Amino acid sequence: MTAMSSEPIPTHVGYIVDGNRRWAKAHSLPTYEGHLAGYNTVKEIVRETIECGVKFVTLYSFSTENWQRAEAEVSGIMKLAMRLFTVDVKELVEQDVRLLVLGERADLSSAIQRAIEKAEAKTAGGTRGTIAICFNYGGQQEIAQAVQRLVAEGGPTAAITPEAISRHLYHPEVPPVDLIVRSSGEQRLSNFMLWRSSYSELLFLEKLWPDMTKGDVAAILKEYARRKRRFGG
Repeated sequence: MTAMSSEPIPTHVGYIVDGNRRWAKAHSLPTYEGHLAGYNTVKEIVRETIECGVKFVTLYSFSTENWQRAEAEVSGIMKLAMRLFTVDVKELVEQDVRLLVLGERADLSSAIQRAIEKAEAKTAGGTRGTIAICFNYGGQQEIAQAVQRLVAEGGPTAAITPEAISRHLYHPEVPPVDLIVRSSGEQRLSNFMLWRSSYSELLFLEKLWPDMTKGDVAAILKEYARRKRRFGG
């Protein structure tokens, strides 16, 4: 499937990146090698998804709950994040793709915070597509903080509407998710994009994330095109 396909293409696809640790274990490798393999897969899958005409691709890469993991594992993930926000951002500029990062930044190191700010600024002019990285992200936290910002503005209670909350989310320009894809066989959202997923189509794949290929993207979009979205109607 390409951007010229006559089949309906989702505007926004969200990937819950899952299975890196199990992949490493299955290959008798350290956990970090699983995350590295998953990182390389992310680049291929995102590139292909945008090539197929999807304008927004969101990746759930590190949740607010992931801090509970072993210190060495968290350190490895942070190392890969810095690589994305510094080295790989050059590729995004060349590909005319914008990068946004959704999540709570206060808990991140100052170096990562600065890298995120610079990466978003460098790619701000991207027009081919947008990659949104959910990093130190929690769906419930995003909604709670949006409401807190609304309350802080001092308006009446009646002003707290779904539309107003949407305007106060992390990067409110990111639209609702049309399709959420989770790898590794798990069938849950795990606090991902709770506000934007109210009418998302859900697709759960058995493959571990590092085993995903460009061919899977075509199959994913074909499955989306097969579905009939009614939005409650």
